[in-house]
Amino acid sequence: MSLPHDRVIAKQEPLSSSKGEGTSLYIADRVRFITHQGKQVLLVDLTGCSEEVEEIMRGLPDTVTTNPRGSLLILVDYSGAFVNEEAVRVIKETAVFDKPYVKKSASVAARKIPSELVENFSRREFPAFKSREEALAWLVKD
Repeated sequence: MSLPHDRVIAKQEPLSSSKGEGTSLYIADRVRFITHQGKQVLLVDLTGCSEEVEEIMRGLPDTVTTNPRGSLLILVDYSGAFVNEEAVRVIKETAVFDKPYVKKSASVAARKIPSELVENFSRREFPAFKSREEALAWLVKD
């Protein structure tokens, strides 16, 4: 769910899924660009997800790699998500793969995924915030 001041950008890339090639509408709903204080942020909305976390994170590079290196602001919202051991592995691998394209990234409600774990594995800063508002404010701050 977008915050009232967010505006969904009409650019959604086809994503592959663990079920084969093609577009997963579910993933496209969960991975989208929003605008916050005039800046584009790629929102990875994992709120309330469980087994979908792996599929969404595996599809994320399809969107990330269509952008210039070092350009993306990424927010991953784990609020209410259930993340198993395999999902943690996929999250860490995706963070490494996406690193060249990311300018800044942040997460929300990442209690089950300590940000230090992802930071150490991917060698990139990935601070965790209590709310989406706090994370967005940090991401767009120069």
